[in-house]
Amino acid sequence: MYEHLDEIKQADWLLFPQYWQLNALIYGLKKRIFPSLASYMIGHDKVEMTRTFRTLVPQQHPYTIIAANTPYEAERIWDEMPSPFVAKIPRSSMGNGVFLIETLGQWRDYIAQSDVLYAQEYLPIDRDMRIIWVGNKIVSGYWRLQSDNGFHNNVSQGGQVEVALIPKEAQDLVTYLAESLDINHAGFDIAMVGSVPYVIELNRIFGNQGLKNIQHGVNTELLNYLNEQHLLSTANLIVQPVGF
Repeated sequence: MYEHLDEIKQADWLLFPQYWQLNALIYGLKKRIFPSLASYMIGHDKVEMTRTFRTLVPQQHPYTIIAANTPYEAERIWDEMPSPFVAKIPRSSMGNGVFLIETLGQWRDYIAQSDVLYAQEYLPIDRDMRIIWVGNKIVSGYWRLQSDNGFHNNVSQGGQVEVALIPKEAQDLVTYLAESLDINHAGFDIAMVGSVPYVIELNRIFGNQGLKNIQHGVNTELLNYLNEQHLLSTANLIVQPVGF
């Protein structure tokens, strides 16, 4: 970053900066970034997004316990969570660091791998949806069917892609979350339990394996959104009253 400060200072937008660069770019150089700061903060790890979802849509996020990795908390969670349940390593992606816990031995194996205990209700589903939000709207979506191991839906873990209708309830939930939280680039993982959509997590950076040409559509909408935002900011500068 420091080798390119002159170019950075001249840029209208900085696209997909790394997390460690945010303070310097936003507060030091007063630069506009994409995705939004909220997309970075909330999407940084599973703990951050879970706390946000439980605050905003507590009935549409799986019941989750987050605790320090201590013997007391580990025993408490094991006693409290119905079996089976899901355990996750907070900073993981692409289906890595996600475990189905059915036995005490599996729970102990997980405890040895994670600094923070993250235990989540297991939803009775065999598929979920990846709904892609760019700018201020949904631009694509598809279903992900469970892999042969019967647990992971992630394409990177062997899950299969199916193009089918995305329920309106799921689209409405994503729209509500993105607009409420100022998210402008994310892949939302949504599960349907009956007719009720549950948000599992969001991914600020997401892969598009399994669907041809989806990245082209995402890129097109991204450029349209940035151009629109640039025109709006330019117009706002033009109409500023003089002498105040």
